[in-house]
Amino acid sequence: MEILAFGVQADEKPLIERAFAGHHEIRCLDVFLNEDTAPIAAGYEAVSSSVNAVLDGPVLEILAAGGTRLIAQRSTGFNNIDLAAAERLGLTVARVSYYSPYSVAEFAWTLAMAVNRRVVRASTRTRDFDFRLDGLMGRDMHGRTAGVLGTGKIGEAFARIAHGFGMRLLGWDVAENPACMELGMKYVSKDQLLAESDLISLHVPLMPETQHLIDADALKAMKDDAILVNSSRGGLIDTAALVSELREGRFAGVGLDVYEAEAGLFYVDRSLETVEDDTLARLVTFPNVLVTSHQAYYTEDAVGQIVDATVKNVLDYSAGRRSENVLVPRT
Repeated sequence: MEILAFGVQADEKPLIERAFAGHHEIRCLDVFLNEDTAPIAAGYEAVSSSVNAVLDGPVLEILAAGGTRLIAQRSTGFNNIDLAAAERLGLTVARVSYYSPYSVAEFAWTLAMAVNRRVVRASTRTRDFDFRLDGLMGRDMHGRTAGVLGTGKIGEAFARIAHGFGMRLLGWDVAENPACMELGMKYVSKDQLLAESDLISLHVPLMPETQHLIDADALKAMKDDAILVNSSRGGLIDTAALVSELREGRFAGVGLDVYEAEAGLFYVDRSLETVEDDTLARLVTFPNVLVTSHQAYYTEDAVGQIVDATVKNVLDYSAGRRSENVLVPRT
């Protein structure tokens, strides 16, 4: 069976090709899967998609009409896939249910410390041989409060790092994590967490219940000098409301690895184009904001695990096996 993989990054391609060698033929494309590119998949029984693919009803219908029967997504999140439409069309859908939580947790802390200690501003200055310290003052994390929204594997890893800094830990989730409680985490309401935390990090999946979890009211509930980090999904934050608060001079720092309108924008070179997204254009102008391109997961360890799980998903499909990665089973 030959597989067509969409949205493959240059660093990712050799890992994918090595992993599939001896199993199935795979063709890697750097374009993302959407309604315009879906016809390319005609004749391919299996398609592998990236997290920024658009897999709504119309795209799935194009894939199914072209003979595709398996979609193996190379990510944990699957909010971009219309699972009901996939089931109706007889498409099997699998994802990667687990990869290194440390990759994302460590990057979330990278963002937090970068905005706290003004690293980007300092780096820009020193490139111009400006070595002043004006405007570069940060804060110790030791003794301050970290609020973790979502305390699964990634949230737990983030909390362990916060514990190492000597921080007070507050958590919010639908279920308490005993490992986090052993670190001294206290589970509180979302309102209390927002009001008391000096650093707030988001580690919850995007679903209808969590869309704009951090809305205008939530942002207003935070301390004026809080640090907000999102390395999960862009839709968790109402970005327009965030821009409004930033214009009022609020927040010591905001670190975003994700953006709610990133599909079709992130992972692509837009440097020679006019940016039509006014919200993003305004967001990146704030000196206390750092935006990166959904790269928190992007380590050799995590990507290797994602690729290995994707190979397993294809092999399981071929053998008629079902695993915990399957979202829509084979009929």
